[in-house]
Amino acid sequence: MSIPILETFRKRKRRPKLFAFHSFAEPGCPINPTGPFRDNIQFFLKQCAETEDYCVKGMPIWCTFLVHDRSCVVPLYIIEEDVNRSLNPFCDHCRCTGWGNHFVSKRKYHVVIPNDRDWNKPLDAGVLNIHSHLLHGLIHCNGFGHLLCVNGIEGGSKYLCGREIMDLWDRICEILRARKISVEDVSKKHGMDLRLLHGVAYGHTWFGRWGYKFCRGSYGVLEQNYDRAIEILSSHELDKTIQDFSDRDQCRRIKCMVQHYRDLSESQLVTIRDLFKFMLTIKSRSTLQKKLATATTAPPASTQKNSMRISLHKKATSKEKYLRCKKFTSVIAHMDSRWPAKRLEFAAEVIVEALKEHKSEYGHGRMTRQDLRDAARMHIGDTGLLDYVLKSMNNVIVGCHIVRRGINTSRILEYTIEDLDNGVNGTEAEQEIHQTPLPDALPALIPGTDAYNDVVYLYNNILLNYPESELLELATQAVLDSKHFVKDRPFRDEDDQLLRFFCQVMPSLLDVDNILTEKPPAGELVMVPLHATVFDLKQAAEKALRDTYCIMDRLVVTEIGDLDEMEDKDVLFGALESGAEILVRGSGIDWDSKLRHEGGAHNWIMRCECGAQDDDGERMVACDVCEVWQHTRCCGIEDSEAVPPLFVCPGCCSSLGPPMNDSPLALQNSDDLLLDSATVYGMDFEYDNCIGLLP
Repeated sequence: MSIPILETFRKRKRRPKLFAFHSFAEPGCPINPTGPFRDNIQFFLKQCAETEDYCVKGMPIWCTFLVHDRSCVVPLYIIEEDVNRSLNPFCDHCRCTGWGNHFVSKRKYHVVIPNDRDWNKPLDAGVLNIHSHLLHGLIHCNGFGHLLCVNGIEGGSKYLCGREIMDLWDRICEILRARKISVEDVSKKHGMDLRLLHGVAYGHTWFGRWGYKFCRGSYGVLEQNYDRAIEILSSHELDKTIQDFSDRDQCRRIKCMVQHYRDLSESQLVTIRDLFKFMLTIKSRSTLQKKLATATTAPPASTQKNSMRISLHKKATSKEKYLRCKKFTSVIAHMDSRWPAKRLEFAAEVIVEALKEHKSEYGHGRMTRQDLRDAARMHIGDTGLLDYVLKSMNNVIVGCHIVRRGINTSRILEYTIEDLDNGVNGTEAEQEIHQTPLPDALPALIPGTDAYNDVVYLYNNILLNYPESELLELATQAVLDSKHFVKDRPFRDEDDQLLRFFCQVMPSLLDVDNILTEKPPAGELVMVPLHATVFDLKQAAEKALRDTYCIMDRLVVTEIGDLDEMEDKDVLFGALESGAEILVRGSGIDWDSKLRHEGGAHNWIMRCECGAQDDDGERMVACDVCEVWQHTRCCGIEDSEAVPPLFVCPGCCSSLGPPMNDSPLALQNSDDLLLDSATVYGMDFEYDNCIGLLP
């Protein structure tokens, strides 16, 4: 990969600078700015990047080349988006994070590392809407930003793993002094939500390694509810778990797994957290363990001889071709799923139809997992159901077709479809499997053969389908409903003979009718010399705010709240402490501008029974009577169902007529049930926390 990249250097007017991937953006490498982000990013582009000779939709592009272990050169692009010229000036990510009341920043900076296959190509017009980038981060010029996507080796890269990309992103945010960075954690691995798995195992999400903490939960989940849910799940004892599964088919396997990893561990494994943390620690050794387990469970010599005889044939018979295939109905019959078999079969048929349609249109039946999932979502809205079925579809027979799964040359999970040969149907293939068990299928049932497969099994059965425990079910749902996390970079003063202040703008008396009712956004960082006067601070604040926010193009700072008794010529030193927050009043602010808040115009009301009073990014529906928005899930509308053309909320229903039996009023005893569950398990689970965990 490095050769084509270096060949592109020759086409440039001057040879670009090369930086080491793993040390780039460390303190002093190559710069060490100490100002606010709006100034640091401009300095960074001048010193560390080269302007590209083309634009994307009028947006200028800079590129920095990073050498990764001398094996490849990684292009790091920064795209500057002018909000005044943008088709979408507002920020949906700010709104869902809870920053919708921030003033609209004038510029957005997109940090992008494209997928490997696009490193030698210029960026196209849709670069900001692609989800397959190895890295895509967005930072507003006021220092607040969002990590939009990270895709490492499992996401399609041949060279960069997710941890390396996150380390680079974290260093860039640190050196540029980004103030707060949010992330919506919807990452999955082997069908598992990592925010749940890592939350139980480590007490924080995968992004928590880099300091990302709870910011905002969906469906009214608060931080104390999230922390309590993590505590409930992670502290559940393994012996209690085995006892609760005693009348289930999974009991024997779970008991064997727990005992196996207890024997391996030098420390005592008491809780679910202890078990998951230990299993994730040793998962890297699973390949070696699998080889050992395969050797110790080798089939008899006669079976090996028969298998060898079949492999020596030049062409296997049609039935032998399907020895590794199994009917999907048989697969799901041995799975403990929260979905009924008919729904699983229907989802499988939808997936097969999508593959068939793709095959008829493009001449081949190969689709990546993401493309196949997107195609199936046109008919099934339940993404959890789709993920569950896709995970189970490998060498399975659905109708007259075989669905196989594998990794393509780009290391992306891919599904293919084949037609069953004439004369061999699914039943015959199924019979062949039962008559001749495959040797390599036996070790999969032995605990420790593959630690990650064991993690998946325990995740699906203990965390998602724990028997008859509403408390654990609600705790799991609360963790899954907590998707928004943020890294807050604390203010750090420098020993550089400069005073730093955070200037918060407040409207003057002439704008009293437009005073913001919501919590004002954080102040903007302003720096002045030690000998600066009050007038110098006014000028610096005016310049900084004009350069940052759209509504302040004509701002004239007239007053600084904490310095009312001081004149413009008075020196600041000694009057204010560096790092203090000050109120700045002025005139010329365009409070009537459409580009006022990042969340757009707040001309709608949300009030849901879960407690949410603002947009959290989940699907919503508005009542046609009171026009108040609510979550579809809280209103009993499944994700797989379409929103009804006419919707009346329960509150308006009760005012129009007597309550129905299936109305929310009939379910008011669910709180008592949750409290009883908490009492049974000895949890001191307060009533307010219970309400926060309710779906």
